[in-house]
Amino acid sequence: MLKEKPVSSLEELNRRFWQWLEEDYHRKIHASLGMTPLDVYLSQVSQVRMINDPASLDPLFLKREMRKVKHDGTISVNTKLYEVSPRFIGQKIEVRFDEDVVYVYENGVAVDKAVPVNFADNAKIKRNRSLSFQAMLAGKEG
Repeated sequence: MLKEKPVSSLEELNRRFWQWLEEDYHRKIHASLGMTPLDVYLSQVSQVRMINDPASLDPLFLKREMRKVKHDGTISVNTKLYEVSPRFIGQKIEVRFDEDVVYVYENGVAVDKAVPVNFADNAKIKRNRSLSFQAMLAGKEG
């Protein structure tokens, strides 16, 4: 259909798609269904549940990946550095994220929110050195 009458804008493409979907696709009998998609939907509409708060579905669409927390309590997600609770240092953790937020999950439950690293503040943080690093320094000094 697009070859016969090309579209000149995204708006026209969207309009023509929705017109095709409503007037053609939903109303033609599909061989695998034996009926139209609209008739299938209407036959099962009693099983459709409406949600009071659509935002409650947002966590279901987060990307999921595993990350190893570095010794400084940071992880990298989409080339950005984030800080997580020090209790996760050295552990592999599940993160769920989108372009706006990164959460740490344990056993399927969000337990922490990762914070983008503020490099200016991070450079001023005094950190405790590990015991092995202190022992190495003590050996060199003595």
